[in-house]
Amino acid sequence: MTSDPAHTRVNFLAMNIRDSFADYAAYHQTKGNKWFHRLGIPLIMLSLLGMLARAGTGKFLGMPTDAAMLLIFVATVTYIRLEWRLAIPMLIVSIAFYLIGAWLPMSVNIALFILGWIFQFIGHSVYEHKQPAFMRNAVHLLIGPLWILNDVIPVVREPGVGGRASEQV
Repeated sequence: MTSDPAHTRVNFLAMNIRDSFADYAAYHQTKGNKWFHRLGIPLIMLSLLGMLARAGTGKFLGMPTDAAMLLIFVATVTYIRLEWRLAIPMLIVSIAFYLIGAWLPMSVNIALFILGWIFQFIGHSVYEHKQPAFMRNAVHLLIGPLWILNDVIPVVREPGVGGRASEQV
């Protein structure tokens, strides 16, 4: 990977947690943007799982499945591959968000989803003055929640990686 984030492309199969976090962090340098992401990403995750829980996908081993379960499965496999010490707590968070989101009325999920994205774009337009990282690399939609979790459970500790260790005003 190069040091210029504008010219960096993350190969999904060759990803590692440090490179993924460093690439993501390059788009999230200011304190204001990070705070809006700490609010917006959990709202998006909660509400997206709540909305996808209503989209049935059939049965697996006799159990009904839905799109949220499939997303949690794909994300968990990706997270285990990247850093199992973050993957396990993220799975617990995902299950909790799934249950809460499925319980919430669809209208509340929609409102929280929109609010979460508004927070994201305020962070980028007002504080960061850069486009969101996922506009260049869709994998960042999976990296963002893990990056925020690393703030709460600091597993990956390296300058410029994660949130609090690299905050700027």
